[in-house]
Amino acid sequence: MIALAACVLLLALLALGSPIAFALIIASAAGLYLIGGSTLVIGLIGTTTLSAGSNYELLAVPMFILMAEFIIVSRIADDLFDAATVWVGRLPGGLGVATVLGGSLFGAISGSTTAAAVTLSSTSLPAMVDRGYSPKFAGGIVVVTGTLDMLIPPSIALVFFGLVADVSIGKLLIAGVIPGIVVAMVLVGYIMTIAILRPQRVPPGQPYSFSEKIRVLKSTGPIMSLFALITGCLYTGIATPTEVSAVGAIGAMIIAVLKRRLTFSIIVTALTKATQTSCMIGFMLLGSYIFSQFFTLTRTTQALGEWILALHSSPYVILSALGLFYLVLGTFLDTIAMIILTVPIVLPVIIRLGYDPVWYGIMMIMMAQLGILTPPTGINVYIVAKYANRPVHEIFAGVFPYIFLIIGVMVIFTIWPEIVLWLPSRM
Repeated sequence: MIALAACVLLLALLALGSPIAFALIIASAAGLYLIGGSTLVIGLIGTTTLSAGSNYELLAVPMFILMAEFIIVSRIADDLFDAATVWVGRLPGGLGVATVLGGSLFGAISGSTTAAAVTLSSTSLPAMVDRGYSPKFAGGIVVVTGTLDMLIPPSIALVFFGLVADVSIGKLLIAGVIPGIVVAMVLVGYIMTIAILRPQRVPPGQPYSFSEKIRVLKSTGPIMSLFALITGCLYTGIATPTEVSAVGAIGAMIIAVLKRRLTFSIIVTALTKATQTSCMIGFMLLGSYIFSQFFTLTRTTQALGEWILALHSSPYVILSALGLFYLVLGTFLDTIAMIILTVPIVLPVIIRLGYDPVWYGIMMIMMAQLGILTPPTGINVYIVAKYANRPVHEIFAGVFPYIFLIIGVMVIFTIWPEIVLWLPSRM
């Protein structure tokens, strides 16, 4: 009953516009006070604050954010898109395929869904529309491609999930590689299929010479090397995620210097943004820890797990219900908020069902990915609609087919979770 009252208070605070961190701390403190009075509240918040603030892996967050800032400044997205266009331009739907491939690499390195959407909207979207792609079809490609950064390392969303769920961040980041590649290939397959079956919607591709293909590799060499370095260090265990994030930030800064786009004011701005975002995430993480401790003390998660197991339902039925729950939740909450509010409650249930928490982390991020694509929030849709100067509902219509494609991929990963877990098991 106390847990229910705390949840009601939490939802009320969120509805009133309270920041998530404040809402979590206030609701949890109120519940803890009802359980053990002020002594319990002060003692638990004090110890939790110390443990949250001294978490070594939390240092990866500001470093990855700083890396993203330097990558955005270097404008490497233009080079990636040009290189992808030259190499796959002759394929059916070549520009669309190039958008997926180039955007995936940029999104993976930048780690920012919004930044990927803005960058692709100003580069690949005008190019596709000028070549004869329908704005709806081109806009759908850009919106969906912008969300792939949530899976491919380094993903800030996966880092945050690892911090909240107390799961190996290195394994989570590596586990996102195969799902990210699979989703990207599914998108490429769909674009090529539409280009073949409905050529009136997608113009034919344009071939390029071999010398042009070699030439464009020079401009993308540094960023590809940085991506290989980050993934390779994580996979081989040469460096921890925190150390890799520092290497990534330094590498991104060097690339920006080589591009001659780094100034003192840009460095100050990047450091300021990284600090502000990291403080916000750290405060939210503290609220999540206190919220999780409260639910542990009230035995809510244990009771929920026992109740679900007592239903004797198929795990697939339970997972389908959770998927529908996340799909609805994603229409009005962002990824970080979904992780904070649901992981402390849902993760113990997932573990009792026999699923690996690393697998659950990937699946949850994919569910959050769907939330970014569905109305009424769909922030990436609004960004692309603004740049394309098209109605929002038209871009949502262009995104609609990709939602079913991603759901289909999630079904495959649910039936065969070893696809997700194979690569981290080989680390």
